[in-house]
Amino acid sequence: MRTGVGPWLLPAGVEEVLPPDAEGLEALRRTVIDLFSSWGYEFVMPPFLEYLDSLLHGTGPDLDLRTFKVTDQSSGRMLGVRADMTPQVARIDAHRLARGEVPIRLCYAGTVLHARANRVSGSRCPIQVGAEIYGHAGVESDIEAIDLMLEMLRCAGVDRPHIDVGHLGVFRGLSRGASLGDAEQAALFTALQRKAEAEIEDLLRGVGSPWRERLGCLAGLNGGSETLEEAAARFAGDPPVPAEVEAALGDLRAISRGVRRLGEMVHFDLAELRGYRYHGGVGFAAFVPGHGREIARGGRYDGMNTVDGRHRPATGFSADLRTLYQLGARRAARRGGVLAPWPGDADGVDRAVRELRSAGERVVHRLPGQSGGARDHGCDRELVRDGERWVVAPVPIPDSASGEGEHG
Repeated sequence: MRTGVGPWLLPAGVEEVLPPDAEGLEALRRTVIDLFSSWGYEFVMPPFLEYLDSLLHGTGPDLDLRTFKVTDQSSGRMLGVRADMTPQVARIDAHRLARGEVPIRLCYAGTVLHARANRVSGSRCPIQVGAEIYGHAGVESDIEAIDLMLEMLRCAGVDRPHIDVGHLGVFRGLSRGASLGDAEQAALFTALQRKAEAEIEDLLRGVGSPWRERLGCLAGLNGGSETLEEAAARFAGDPPVPAEVEAALGDLRAISRGVRRLGEMVHFDLAELRGYRYHGGVGFAAFVPGHGREIARGGRYDGMNTVDGRHRPATGFSADLRTLYQLGARRAARRGGVLAPWPGDADGVDRAVRELRSAGERVVHRLPGQSGGARDHGCDRELVRDGERWVVAPVPIPDSASGEGEHG
């Protein structure tokens, strides 16, 4: 990492991507978008900044804190640089595309900017990719979102991730049953995300039974589908839990049946409350060993926007493309290429170069006055004349003693 002062320095947490990783990232982005398209998701490109009230509509204070804010010199209104593309895509669905009862599937990819760096990666400019389903309130769309997220991870070369699935309705219903105030709910919400059992116990000290026991057991309710039956047993008795809790457990049972083919990859965690505060209902996150936080996350966020006076159902997921690229088996490699003479220096080379490029080859012209061999230009072959024809000839791999090395 460079230190000192100079015009070439980048702000903390802001990175540039150099060859060959830039090409690898772009190839992965195309692969992911093509995957989404093959599932029926249409690609959208929201703007990098919007009026702040539009950008943060329906979200919570945590996203507000992560959003850079500037004043528009034209209108005098506050603008925000997007810290999350999901609210933008929800706005596009609700105000541009929503039509009848037909669900709309949208996908996106683009850089977002965070006012605060990610605690694990230190980055403030992730490349967010994601997919969303609008207009369907059933748990089937949540199952599709989980399936597609797993397929995205597979395409990125992320091997056998661990998926945690939870439901915010369990926490909210139990909190309402226990008559917790907003501040108490917020403190308990934060403690449950960290599974800080001693802190949870302290926060529930003044809560009456059986709500204290019901809320207190959430941090330990995680595992396979049997976790859902254990939760039902823990929540049984008088007074009965709110209907919201029963409905949430029903949704999780449906997900358990829908993703059963995925086996040990999916676990249920009733303290899985990650995500921005606009999320509600089913929530899910993907993890891999050795990485300190989720590599993809998603869930339901009904109610961020309204259409014809009704809340618009929505579910989906997102991930940071840089993280997927770093963790996945896919790695950028020099494609090699063909070094060709400058057209003015050799007859007929133009046609040969056009044919090679049309066939998908990378062809680099040796500019007049340039020195260096094919490998200095990132090429592993050379276009040479063989009698009346131009042919592609391999370039020998140099010895280590020659001082000429390969790029990579």
